[in-house]
Amino acid sequence: MQRGRRPIQRGPEHVINELIRAPEVRIVGDKIESRVLSIREAIDLANELDLDLVEISPKANPPVCKIIDYKKFLYEQKKKQKELKSKQSKVVVKEIRFGPNTDDHDFNFKLNHALKFLGEGFKVKAYVFFKGRTIVFKERGEILLLRFAQKVEEFGIIEQLPKLEGKRMIMMINPKKKK
Repeated sequence: MQRGRRPIQRGPEHVINELIRAPEVRIVGDKIESRVLSIREAIDLANELDLDLVEISPKANPPVCKIIDYKKFLYEQKKKQKELKSKQSKVVVKEIRFGPNTDDHDFNFKLNHALKFLGEGFKVKAYVFFKGRTIVFKERGEILLLRFAQKVEEFGIIEQLPKLEGKRMIMMINPKKKK
């Protein structure tokens, strides 16, 4: 029983079936002996097996084509891409903003948030924002950030000590690696 021919199709980066323009190709595949065939014979062989002829290496002489189920091949490729993407770690930076006159209650409230962020593996960017004339209290902002660093040192590593950048005094904290 011969099934209908597969429609001519073009994948995103692969040339398949009748779209292959080489006069002869080297075929490879599962349970297929590697050999050089004319393009017509190779397509007929792929149709007999109810599979597709996919050009894998077009620059080879003769081009290398693989006899596979193209849809399954694309599915496997997407699956591998997804897996690789999921293994990548994304660095997320959470910001904690203070004023130079932040009192103890607000400080502790923001400290608890920072500890939660570090516990979840996020980087924390703590900064004091100087508004208007409060820039004259630079020392207060630095003392506040150093106190903050002292409180979080059990959970994080100080990446950058307090540094004034424009109207902000910034400090970066990395989470400690879990053992």
